[in-house]
Amino acid sequence: MEFEPTKLPGAFLVKLKKIEDHRGYFARGWCKDEFSKHGLDPEMMQLNVGFSHTKGTVRGLHYQEAPHAEVKFVRCTRGVIFDVVVDIRPDSATCGQWVGYELSADNGLMLYAPEGFAHGYQTLADDSEMYYMTTKAYAAGAARGIRYDDPVLQVVWPEAVTVVSDADRSWPAFHLGAK
Repeated sequence: MEFEPTKLPGAFLVKLKKIEDHRGYFARGWCKDEFSKHGLDPEMMQLNVGFSHTKGTVRGLHYQEAPHAEVKFVRCTRGVIFDVVVDIRPDSATCGQWVGYELSADNGLMLYAPEGFAHGYQTLADDSEMYYMTTKAYAAGAARGIRYDDPVLQVVWPEAVTVVSDADRSWPAFHLGAK
């Protein structure tokens, strides 16, 4: 695995280190020791899978408040997604900034978001599936979000937004320096 820091401290784009031959390839998609070596939280607790039928579907931007704040480690296993993480740590120099990456089954890229980040994604192909591991279990009472079309964050989704849940449309706007 190769760990590439993003412009947001603590967030990493992780690349598979493929060992290829005539059969295809083999790669490690998770390694507790490698995460520890890079100073990342290796204690994953839960694996979630999301599937969206329609290209342009947006899910997010979601996070959990402390003490249920969680690390997320995201990978697309079918189709293509545009995966976004937003730094919402009030004391961070990059608070309110976001990065987005195209993750696909073909490119094998993964995104690591530390605690204090909101996460969302848009499907760039019909029938896209992603999974993400978290360091905490889902806690409904701690679940929070920010509008996907927030005017302060100005996330640029690569496709027209076609499907969004009522819940994701109703999240509050982001206020710099406060969650």
